[in-house]
Amino acid sequence: MLSTPPTLIAVVGPVEPPLLAAWVRHYRSLGVEQFLIAFHFPEHVAVQQQREIQAAGRELGIVPMGTSLGPWHEHTNTLLRDALRYQAGSGWHLLADTDEFQQYPVPLHEVIAQAQESGRRVVGGLMLDRIAASGRLTDWRPHGELDTAYPFGGHLTHRLLHGDPRKIVLARHDVTVSSGNHRAPGLRPDADRICAVHHFKWRSGVLDDLRRRVQRFSTGTWQEQTPAVRDEAGRLLSHVDQHGGVINTSDQRFAFRRVSLDRLPYNWSGEARSIFTTWRPHTGHQPGFETMKAPTHSSLRKD
Repeated sequence: MLSTPPTLIAVVGPVEPPLLAAWVRHYRSLGVEQFLIAFHFPEHVAVQQQREIQAAGRELGIVPMGTSLGPWHEHTNTLLRDALRYQAGSGWHLLADTDEFQQYPVPLHEVIAQAQESGRRVVGGLMLDRIAASGRLTDWRPHGELDTAYPFGGHLTHRLLHGDPRKIVLARHDVTVSSGNHRAPGLRPDADRICAVHHFKWRSGVLDDLRRRVQRFSTGTWQEQTPAVRDEAGRLLSHVDQHGGVINTSDQRFAFRRVSLDRLPYNWSGEARSIFTTWRPHTGHQPGFETMKAPTHSSLRKD
């Protein structure tokens, strides 16, 4: 008997409408039927841009649970995500940002069945950062394929930013998931069944976003729980400044190679297991995550 498809939970920011459409198509192709999303627009996002993204969602047949406006504090995503999870109710939840395209070795219903049979309440993923072959942070042309525009995949988050590349991609409704979907306290995913999370963050406009993040976290305009997010942004900005505005694709640390959403990278299982089981915070301490009560429906402004 097939398991019920998971509900996809996501907080959507000022993403390009074509990327949002590609993201929805990708997850529908995996078997997702229900998308439970909320929009969050920080203060610098123009009203016209907000309307375009909301219209794109409606055209895709997705009715958002609501829209949140204001500063993008580090805890903002967690609060909104948990409100959506509360509304989703029982069952499995698929957690994915709009620049994250998950890739599994078997169909999604089999992934969930395997987890249930083994008594696990979470499934893990590992970020595979996707970039243009030139290393430039380029625009994506909607009529093209993401695989063509960003053919290289590697470990930029892990080995340059010193960020946590691990993800909780699927979780039972009663599982608490930490900020950024990186961990589920007290639970360990099966390290032999780690999905690839193709991370299409490194596009045109991201450098401005990172500079804004550093500036607003540094001044306290946006609240942070630890300096980790700001430090990661600073490392990427420093790297591209040192390499003429591009990501250095020839740096062997990052292990960039051609990959595809159509098939898992060669030897992915062993590669992912090695990183997933040995990763430790770069600063030598584990960031603390506050226990947050899920906000009520009134936390989101209905559209």
